[in-house]
Amino acid sequence: MKLTVVGGGSTYTPELVDGFARLRDTLPVEELVLVDPAEDRLELVGGLARRIFAKQGHGGRIVTTSDLDAGIDGADAVLLQLRVGGQAARQRDETWPLECGCIGQETTGAGGLAKALRTVPVVLDIAERVRRSNPRAWIIDFTNPVGIVTRALLQAGHRAVGLCNVAIGFQRKFAALLGAAPADVHLAHVGLNHLTWETGVRLGGPEGENVLPKLLAEHGEALADDVRLPRPLLDRLGVVPSYYLRYYYAHDEVVRELRTKPSRAAEVAAMERELLAMYGDPALDEKPALLAKRGGAFYSEAAVDLAAALLGGGGSPYQVVNALNRGTLPFLPDDAVIEVQAAVGPAGPVPLPVPGLDPLFSGLIANVTAYEDLALEAALRGGRDRVFRALLAHPLIGQYAYADALTDQLIAHNREHLAWA
Repeated sequence: MKLTVVGGGSTYTPELVDGFARLRDTLPVEELVLVDPAEDRLELVGGLARRIFAKQGHGGRIVTTSDLDAGIDGADAVLLQLRVGGQAARQRDETWPLECGCIGQETTGAGGLAKALRTVPVVLDIAERVRRSNPRAWIIDFTNPVGIVTRALLQAGHRAVGLCNVAIGFQRKFAALLGAAPADVHLAHVGLNHLTWETGVRLGGPEGENVLPKLLAEHGEALADDVRLPRPLLDRLGVVPSYYLRYYYAHDEVVRELRTKPSRAAEVAAMERELLAMYGDPALDEKPALLAKRGGAFYSEAAVDLAAALLGGGGSPYQVVNALNRGTLPFLPDDAVIEVQAAVGPAGPVPLPVPGLDPLFSGLIANVTAYEDLALEAALRGGRDRVFRALLAHPLIGQYAYADALTDQLIAHNREHLAWA
């Protein structure tokens, strides 16, 4: 089995490699190819990756290359974890929207749209090359904004599934609180990427006992702290929203916070410099503890599980993925990409039925889906007016004066990445 990671020079990669090494019985990787144009970073990450495999007794071969076509040739699955524009672009995404009093964030709001416009054309080019090399290969997208990128891939006819680590993080958290094995915790996870709620937590499978009321009653404070929302709000909602709902439920409060502290991009950039220095130490043969602060917790477990299921070698029968709606949420078009529990196998993911949603949740999902439609149109066809329409539709913006100003800012800060600008 050959797996290729595009963006293999990322500081995330040792987390992924560690998972491949530990979970080799679930996903027997014979060749792992790390592809990245940044050859200096790639060699540091690749060296550590080989030492991790060696320490854990994994017999697979690790190859590093800056040649995309060579790296994806014959791959059974290709994982995408790239960042067009690097941390410098992320820093801009997190700062210029604040000038208009809007959230500065890399996956939602104006910053998220900027990332989508930079990313979608690049990902589609990679996917076309994968299709020419091996049309049966699966593409697993971890590149944000996952929902928009996955929809672009599926709309173009690629064999693609989107993946996020929010759900597996909740699964592990709930399992620890319940004293249960993670595999026994089944989430009723519903929404869009970075716009999800846990509406149920069932033990033993989709039909098991719903213990979410128990979790809220006994551990509500801890859960509220995790998502940085007030405990009384979780009690009133009766669900556990993802951390990203804070941008919607406490928008102005978050904007005030973001204006008074260093950006997350600046923190991550400093952390990456430290991590890369560590990776260069020939004595290091395991992922360092600092990597846990970089983000992407449990990414490796989720990626291994998904790849194993898609490639027919195992994996959990039910997984939270980003996939086509196809009637699962009846208030959305069939070709919308939703993030829900799905049965996953070699034929791809099939979303499980979702009970009727409270309009409090379905209304916001529908609104953000409309924004994502317009965002993808802007990413595929370009043009100032398409960017403006997407920003105007976003519930975190929604005022024409803001949308106008943010459109000009977005184009000015991203011109080098926009072929039409």
